[in-house]
Amino acid sequence: MKKFILSLLAIGLVSQVYSQITKVEELSEVVVTAVNYKYLNQTDNKEAAVPVQMLQRKVAAYDVTTKDYYQDDYDYYTVEFYIPDGKIVAAYDADGKILRTIEKFKDIKLPSAVTKALLERFPNWDVVSDVYRVTYTDKMGAKKHYKLKLQNGERTMKVKMNEDGEFL
Repeated sequence: MKKFILSLLAIGLVSQVYSQITKVEELSEVVVTAVNYKYLNQTDNKEAAVPVQMLQRKVAAYDVTTKDYYQDDYDYYTVEFYIPDGKIVAAYDADGKILRTIEKFKDIKLPSAVTKALLERFPNWDVVSDVYRVTYTDKMGAKKHYKLKLQNGERTMKVKMNEDGEFL
């Protein structure tokens, strides 16, 4: 019985040795182009809400040149992206590069700089609603600001802030 168990163990170990032989295959070359890296660098914010980051990456990865409606005759293409939390309207040139975007997101998580500035200036006020807007142009870069509606009891006020927590 002891020899039988040892022989089964030996066969099990030897059969594993043959499974480690791999074939070497040469893969085809892949070319990665970052057409809209400038847009992502300007709009990317580590503290931005997940839906904002997700939609901005979809806009950057969208390739207008592979779509059925694409023709070389047009100077630019306008494409709209929607999610329940917001939308982005992007204009692409004939090469698929982003020329400009208009972005609007409602009731998203505020960055820590904005939250900290609000707590310092308006300590007893609550944020009832917020709108995050981004306007991006290829030449000017991205401008980001928040429109906030604050409430303290029955009093309400509207405040504009940039992403760094500075009041506008």
